[in-house]
Amino acid sequence: MAGEQETRSPHVVLFPFLAHGHIPAFLRLAGHLQALRPGLAVTLVSTPRLLGSLSLSSSSPPIQLHALPFAPTDHGLPDGAESLADLHVHQFITFFQASESLRPAFDGFVAGIRPPVCIITDAFFAWTADVARARGASHAVFLPGGAVGNAVFFSVWTHLPHTLTAGDEFLLPDFPDVVLHRTQIPRYMLTATGADPWTAFFRRVIASCRKTDAVLVNTVQELEPSGLDMLRASFGVQPWPIGPILAAPAPSKSHDDDTSIIQWLDAHPRRSVLYVSFGSQNSISIHQMAELALGLEASGRRFLWAIRPPLGFDPKDGFDPEWLPAGFEDRIAQSSGGLLVRGWAPQARILAHPSTGAFVTHCGWNSILESLSNGVPLLGWPLGAEQFFNAMVVVEWGVCVEVARGNLESSAVESGKVAEAVGTVMGETEKGEGMRRNAGAIARAMAAAWEGPGGSSAANLEGFLRCVEILALRDSCLSAS
Repeated sequence: MAGEQETRSPHVVLFPFLAHGHIPAFLRLAGHLQALRPGLAVTLVSTPRLLGSLSLSSSSPPIQLHALPFAPTDHGLPDGAESLADLHVHQFITFFQASESLRPAFDGFVAGIRPPVCIITDAFFAWTADVARARGASHAVFLPGGAVGNAVFFSVWTHLPHTLTAGDEFLLPDFPDVVLHRTQIPRYMLTATGADPWTAFFRRVIASCRKTDAVLVNTVQELEPSGLDMLRASFGVQPWPIGPILAAPAPSKSHDDDTSIIQWLDAHPRRSVLYVSFGSQNSISIHQMAELALGLEASGRRFLWAIRPPLGFDPKDGFDPEWLPAGFEDRIAQSSGGLLVRGWAPQARILAHPSTGAFVTHCGWNSILESLSNGVPLLGWPLGAEQFFNAMVVVEWGVCVEVARGNLESSAVESGKVAEAVGTVMGETEKGEGMRRNAGAIARAMAAAWEGPGGSSAANLEGFLRCVEILALRDSCLSAS
């Protein structure tokens, strides 16, 4: 029996936050874990509706799924709202608070698993560290985002430094080398007072993160060494950089749509198309959308725009052409200068296509990783959360020009500056050439991190697993004695 205990790997429980952008990274993490430990039991925990929306590839052993009951209407949310994508921004804080109601059901589920157990959870569910302690499980927080972006984001919530000065620029008390501008602070942070629900929620998250055993980070050791030091200082635990954890290309609802998009790209020269997308949950204002459209047209570059309704409009109601400048769609159709894709687009395939030369992005970390892993430079337009701080990182890496910032009505963007930035990044300019070289170097560093057991990310995930197994063996020895 003792021998069985020594060789038995822990049952890994993955608990991503209830957002479509978070789950794919956890699924790919599960694949990496099972590749390192064939036969490893992995269970992904979420709500019934989110689990039902997953299209899982066959794996051996398969990833198990466990649904936790969740009643959004009990918290004043719309029926069936089990993801951030189902809500307007003003409802997000209510959803964050409601997600904490999953604790009793999660605790009951973990209690029923034969030990050893390792819980790997999203930072928003870091309260699971208390469940882990109570149930004798090991615990890790997995940050699907980058090191600097998360460290700065949590530091801002801890101190609200922008509320302590009338100036537009300010330092972070935790990291005095970081200088932020007021335009890099999302709307809900700008209005935070320290006694508001947003601050209370994120300070609970930060306090819980400091109870974890380890932090897994979706970054590469060689790319963010200082950011990893920042996380270590923030949480007081070992950060394990295991990136890039890239989601598998998601199948679209219409294979014909995918095919037509790829065929359109096939018809254009190498690095000649600008891809534009603000993610699955973000959008810009009507005025900004018009200026962006005119700027793209004025740039003279071909573009593929995955377009969503502007800020304040329900995506379920469809897209109104009146939101765009008069005659814009007809002009680009006649000139073959652009392609508008309503809603979802096969982003991973688009960024991997040789015709794609640059990416206008909201600087979500998944989008950054997908782009740079293909050597595609960026035009940054951060809109919320830690995206502003991610943009700082990629600008510093020399692979991004920040073309605009935010989606508030006061956030100005001019078509001329859009056209100029597109020309700089995609043209045969010194800066554009340098950005392409830097992006190519980063793509090689990302690939090397997972090349064989000697790659830094592969070695770090192996090191993390060994620590978990040592803890499990120690605890089993203690319980046996």
